[in-house]
Amino acid sequence: MFENLSYKIDKAVKNLKGQGRITELNVATTVKEIRRALIDADVNYKVAKDVSDKIRKEAIGRDVLLAVSPGQLLTKIVKEELTQLMGGIHEPVRLKDDLSIILISGLQGSGKTTFSGKLAYKIIGEGKKTLLVACDIYRPAAIEQLKVLGEQVGAEVYTETETRDPVQIAKNAILHARKHQFKVVIVDTAGRLAVDEPMMKEISALKEVLDPSETLFVVDAMTGQDAVNTAKTFNEKLNFDGVVLTKLDGDTRGGAALSIRAIVDKPIKFVSTGEKMDALDVFHPDRMAGRILGMGDVVSLVEKAQDAFDEDEARKLTKKIRKNQFNYEDFLLQLQQIKKMGSLKDLIGMIPGMGKTLKDMEVDDEAFKPIEAIIRSMTPYERANPDSLNGSRKKRIAIGSGTSIQQVNKLIKQFGEMRKMMKTMNQMGNTKRSLAGMNFMKN
Repeated sequence: MFENLSYKIDKAVKNLKGQGRITELNVATTVKEIRRALIDADVNYKVAKDVSDKIRKEAIGRDVLLAVSPGQLLTKIVKEELTQLMGGIHEPVRLKDDLSIILISGLQGSGKTTFSGKLAYKIIGEGKKTLLVACDIYRPAAIEQLKVLGEQVGAEVYTETETRDPVQIAKNAILHARKHQFKVVIVDTAGRLAVDEPMMKEISALKEVLDPSETLFVVDAMTGQDAVNTAKTFNEKLNFDGVVLTKLDGDTRGGAALSIRAIVDKPIKFVSTGEKMDALDVFHPDRMAGRILGMGDVVSLVEKAQDAFDEDEARKLTKKIRKNQFNYEDFLLQLQQIKKMGSLKDLIGMIPGMGKTLKDMEVDDEAFKPIEAIIRSMTPYERANPDSLNGSRKKRIAIGSGTSIQQVNKLIKQFGEMRKMMKTMNQMGNTKRSLAGMNFMKN
């Protein structure tokens, strides 16, 4: 979503000339280009003007250290201002000690029901018993969709067929939640194709009756400035607590993410990508600003890795690498863990400097499939003993995996090189430990 904006800001900053100090003269063109880049990204004009003015004001007269260039200093200032524009600090969802109620609002098609399932998945993963409540009685199949999602994430779904009153359904759901010791209740509500009076009355009545700990407004990021305008109208009527941006992986300009906080004065709490239930990220303004500027997001990458990788398995794997026993079974397990972390392009984009590299590069999430097929076509003995793969075995594996012998040979070669690298790194580690031990003995 932010690729084009990232490219234009990077280009503008690189053009900054001058030494010693940033002056009105040498920064003027750069700031103008940054403003133009923000407007092109569908950022509200007033917001784009305000933030570019702040960047210019903050930059002028700043001393440039010998270790950095004027462009590097300005990049730091732009990151700070983009961070402030998107809220400054991360604001988490507020959960109570007893029963927390989260009310989900938004237009039809914004992704409310899918988000409700994703949020339930996230909260259940934190160890809290969660109930999903189906209060969208108008959209065909909305209740069935929530039931399917509930089954996927392991959450109970409360539904009623006797009444068509969403407020009464919500009341009964809360009684059910208290009786069965649920910790969190997520109420999925109806949306409309546009903001209308009956819709606003219904969601307002639900909020009054439920007194939720959080009211979240879900908005489709692909709708651009319409998303900001809709959020403004909803907030005037509902006074929600936070915003959820869905479809952030879409092919759109991303201005909503940058404008919405400044216009509505409510924090973005989550961003959602794709349809998978684990494709939900807590929103951190500073991390998003870093990603927009091509600085990556190492913290989020580490957090995803911690969620995906089992600590006991990691320890076992480390021991096997030390003994040079890493095999195809271990490799397959690592591929599965990486896939759990999300889109490959998103993961690579979190590595500093890689965002710019990815602009014109196709990263296919299906790239792992031939590798998995080849490994799964091996016998357990062959997976455990990589050196056993002779010509006849390779031929059988190629036929079984629907690949060519050339592809099998390529994987074997790459795997062999990876094992050599692991062995070398392990030997270097042993050498360092031995030297450290010798130094200790001398002391």
